Amino acid sequence: MKALLKLSQFIDSITGFIGRSIIWVILVMTLISAGNAMMRYTINYSSNAYLEIQWYLFSFVFLMGAGYTFMKNEHVRIDVISHRLSKRAQAWVDIFGIIFFMMPMAIAIMWMSWPIFVLAFEDHEVSSNAGGLVVWPVRLMVPVGFFLLIVQGISELIKRIGFLRGLCPDPTEKPHEPTPEEELALAIKAEKGEL
Repeated sequence: MKALLKLSQFIDSITGFIGRSIIWVILVMTLISAGNAMMRYTINYSSNAYLEIQWYLFSFVFLMGAGYTFMKNEHVRIDVISHRLSKRAQAWVDIFGIIFFMMPMAIAIMWMSWPIFVLAFEDHEVSSNAGGLVVWPVRLMVPVGFFLLIVQGISELIKRIGFLRGLCPDPTEKPHEPTPEEELALAIKAEKGEL
């Protein structure tokens, strides 16, 4: 089990790197969107390619970030019942959900989207919009994104089992990270010599 927990840590480190890298894609997406809007209103110029690259990047952020969001336990949950359960019971619910819902769904989507990517790649599919972009990169994001979600699902499964066996802390427990306001207050206290 300790080897599996190390594997989980390795998967988490890769997922964390991907998640932190996505922040830069969001910046690029925002700059392209703002630039496109400014050009459209100032010099009356726009391009379908700019619009398409925006949704390509949005798709990238959404699909590549799904595993990171799962690792951070930030996916939307409707905790009508589970918050009343013990931590161990919640871990069992998570294990059940990962095995019987998340994994089969992600595997099915990955499996079914791969031929769509291959066909788009082989046919050199291009957007039907005038000035549109090639389509295969965005088609590739679907199986890759769901593959990353599956891999992170394996990591989460390992952590839940490790928690139930008493080998690791509760993976759903979030460490307290200071807010920007708390960091500022600490910096001010440090400057004044109060710490």
